[in-house]
Formats: sequence, structure tokens, C-alpha cells
Amino acid sequence: MPNQTSVTEFLLLGVTDIQGLQTFLFVLFLAIYFVIVAGNGAILMVVISDPRLHSPVYFFLGNLSCLDICYSTVTLPKMLENFLSSHKAISFLGCISQLHFFHFLGSTEAMLLAVMAFDRFVAICKPLRYTLIMNHQVCTQMAVTVWITGFFHTLLHSIMTSRLNFCGSNHIHHFFCDIKPLLELACGNTELNQWLLNTVTGTFAMGPFFLTLLSYFYIIIYLFFKTLSCSMLHKALSTCASHFMVVVLYFAPVVFTYTCPTSGNSMDQDRIIAIMYSVVTPVLNPLIYTLRNKEVKGALSKLVRRRF
Repeated sequence: MPNQTSVTEFLLLGVTDIQGLQTFLFVLFLAIYFVIVAGNGAILMVVISDPRLHSPVYFFLGNLSCLDICYSTVTLPKMLENFLSSHKAISFLGCISQLHFFHFLGSTEAMLLAVMAFDRFVAICKPLRYTLIMNHQVCTQMAVTVWITGFFHTLLHSIMTSRLNFCGSNHIHHFFCDIKPLLELACGNTELNQWLLNTVTGTFAMGPFFLTLLSYFYIIIYLFFKTLSCSMLHKALSTCASHFMVVVLYFAPVVFTYTCPTSGNSMDQDRIIAIMYSVVTPVLNPLIYTLRNKEVKGALSKLVRRRF
């Protein structure tokens, strides 16, 4: 089936139509983007450079920081450009590429959070076998698997969306190219694309979430029935607290997206939700992990002292 697309570019309408807010929002999101890159970059640097952090939990944390930098870079630079530009255009190829990498990195992060929860489950519930189960080869295979799975899962959406016929308006009511607003603009039958979005992407979003909850359920059951010392219980729960906070911040908007019915203001709703998991979560992740993790704080302060 040949591509019948007559639209060669799309216009991103952005976060708001209020012109007076454009400069303020540019400064705000520029500062947020700087914090995201600097914060996650610092975590990535200390995880790589400090031998004491060469363990599975920090290996996955480094992957998460890398994902957050890439995830925000997919949308924020274009958003910042559009705040100062009167012609908020993006090419058709650029739009499909942005869609692909946004969902690729998003689904990869969802699966990585589930892997991190499994790592905590093994560390707490099977401590004597931890180094055997979570050895370097297994951790590398897990990381590679979630990255590759996320890429090919999203490739399906990218191909199917690029083959749609866009023959009418090219105004996207969003600050980046996402599947939902593009389906709103498409001419012809989009039932298969909608099914893929609801079923396949819904599974990739909710599956890791339930696996994460299952891991924490087993951790809590194990701690309350096997751990007799209150100090050991507190220490074990505190090691999971940072990851659980990140899980709640990331998955809460996603769960909201797939459980709430579509309404008339769904596009505005989708923009707010997208800001939550593409901007707010990446900027909070390094703060959560550095404020609650003594090893990361120690390695970071050591790196700063060494540099300055």
C-alpha cells in the first residue's frame, strides 16, 4: 500500500496559545532541561567513575539516568524553539522520528523500572543468591533486552502512523508529535492504529507496572514475615523507597491515560500528562536518588571535590 500522505509538515500548537506566557515558559523549561541534563548526567558520571557503584542497582540507575536525558531531549529542545518562533513547523519525517523515539524511550523506561524492582526483590528476598542471580552478564542482558524490545515495539507504531493518509489540517494540538493527536488528523480508517495504541502500548505500559507492584508485594510480605528486627525492616524498606517514588511519579500519569475515558478536553489533558512523565519525572529522578541515597551522595561529593 503506497503512502498517500499529502501533508509535508505539521504545526505544533504547543503548551498554550497565550502569547504573553511564551517567554516565561521558555525560561522555565530551559531551566528544567538544564537541571535534567546536569542532574542525570552527574548520576551517570559517578556511576561510571566510582568503582564502589559498580553493582546491579547502580548499573540500572545509570541506564535510567541515560534514558531520562534522552527522553527529555526528544521533546524539550523543539518545545523551547517553538516558544520563540512564530512558525512552529516540524517536517513529516521529523514528526515520525520524534514520535518513534518518545515512545521507544518511554516504553524502555517502563520496562527498566520493572527490572529495577526485580533487582530489589532478589536483593532483599534472596540475599545469599543475589550475586549469583544478578551477575554482570544477566544485568547486561536485561538492560539490552529492554532497550531492544522498546525500540521494536515502537517501530510498529512509527511504520503504521507513517502510512496513514493526512489530507486535511496539519495543526497538532500538542507540544510534540504523539500518536493520539496524529490519529485525530488522519483521513480514512484508523481503527487498527487505535487498537495498537490501546492494546499493545497499554500492555507495555501496564505490564511493567503490575510486575513492579508484584515485586513490591513479595518484598513487603517477606519483610513482615521473615524479618524480626525493626532496624533491618526499616533499612530494607528505605532502600526501596527511592525507586518506589520514581515508579509512582512515572506510572501514575500513564495509568491515568489508560484508565480514564476520553473526554472533550482530552487533548489538553494529554498535554498535561505528557509534561508530567516527559519533563517532571526526569527532573525529579536525580533529586530523589541523590537525596535518599548515601552512596550516590558520597560519590557525587567526592567527584565534586576532585574536580574543584
